[in-house]
Amino acid sequence: MSALSRKPKTFKLRALHSQKKFGVAGRSCQEVLRKGCLLLQLPVPGSRLCLYEDGTELTGDYFWSVPDNAELVLLTKGQSWQGYVSDISCFLSMFHEPHAGLIQAARQLLSGERAPLRQKLLADLLHTVSENSGAETRAEDPPWFEGLESRFRSKSGYLRYSCESRIRSYLREVSCHAPAVGAEAREEYVRVVDAMGQKLRAAQYNGGYFDRGAKAGGRLCTPEGWFSCQGPFDMDDCVSKHSINPYGNRESRVLFSTWNLDHVIEKKRTIVPTLAEAIEDRGGRELDWEYFYSLLFTSENLKLVHIACHKKTTHGLRCDPGRIYKRPAKPRGRRAARKRP
Repeated sequence: MSALSRKPKTFKLRALHSQKKFGVAGRSCQEVLRKGCLLLQLPVPGSRLCLYEDGTELTGDYFWSVPDNAELVLLTKGQSWQGYVSDISCFLSMFHEPHAGLIQAARQLLSGERAPLRQKLLADLLHTVSENSGAETRAEDPPWFEGLESRFRSKSGYLRYSCESRIRSYLREVSCHAPAVGAEAREEYVRVVDAMGQKLRAAQYNGGYFDRGAKAGGRLCTPEGWFSCQGPFDMDDCVSKHSINPYGNRESRVLFSTWNLDHVIEKKRTIVPTLAEAIEDRGGRELDWEYFYSLLFTSENLKLVHIACHKKTTHGLRCDPGRIYKRPAKPRGRRAARKRP
């Protein structure tokens, strides 16, 4: 059947980054292109048509296989379109420097919205664009500090304190296990815990993990304060891509308190009992307490996880038997006496 005898195909046409659509009909790709350029007042030379959905260029061979009322984007010379990806990229670019008009429009929509899903999407949008993560002090962002003691004057200072508090609680748990240790080994157990405490105090209880101002190797966030979930103990990454910036606003700060520093090798079930047993059974061997320190208090064995990625099942992992005790130093052999010529 010739193109002239066929019924014209209809399309919804828009220009790049425009929300306004026009209905266009034609029996060929060139006819639709000419009509579209006339409607949008764009030059025909160098222009082309692409499917809005995936950016596929519309050609003569492909023209009749496209469904009626398909959405097209008219591109001029030098322009490109990758489909939905381009629209999403454009949308995301607004979050780098959100305009006051965007925030106001979202608030107006939310005030009159009744559909729960749309309410959540708009609320999440407002939550994100309203963040003031660049501010650091109480004077710069008073709402962020609501409910906190007046001694906290900076966001980094409070979040550092928050991390220190978690690590201190781990040390108290280890210390509280002392009465369960056999009487003969209890003194050595207390000595080891004291040594761990001294090392933690020197490291400021690893509070830098939550401090965006700490050095790159000593923090778990970006310089802007974004934390990414490291995934459950038995996975290498977080499949849900959970992330949060507690420096952004008060709500994010509160929600971040539900994130966990999860021990991959479990603290109560495995590390502490193994430590106590190793001290009781050392039999003259020297305990490598710094290995246990790394498991209890450092990112060698701690993963920062969203509450949904915190699996409370038994991990079933053991301490490394080869690292519980220090390897005995090899005796130095006596040098052979030199023969005199």
